[in-house]
Amino acid sequence: MYEFPLTGAQKKFLRGVGQTLDASVNVGKSGLTPEFYKELQKHLNARELIKLRFVAADRDERASLAEQIADEGRCVFVSSVGATALFYRQNPDPARRVIELT
Repeated sequence: MYEFPLTGAQKKFLRGVGQTLDASVNVGKSGLTPEFYKELQKHLNARELIKLRFVAADRDERASLAEQIADEGRCVFVSSVGATALFYRQNPDPARRVIELT
């Protein structure tokens, strides 16, 4: 499991940044396929913070999917509102970091 603890203030900051983002990855009827994880990794490597949209999942299913995505996608689940969720993974290379957490 990916371990990168975020403080409450950092999560609040990331939620604020996430409000301006468009959903860049969708989880559709096919679910969490290998292609989905490839796309997730591509976006996390480029942006660090991504907004994901659950297209065909009910409320209970979205919560379990978010946990599974964070675990298998090696990222941190920040928050969710309705059918969207925010995920974050800090770039290991300080020169390529897009978001500076304090």
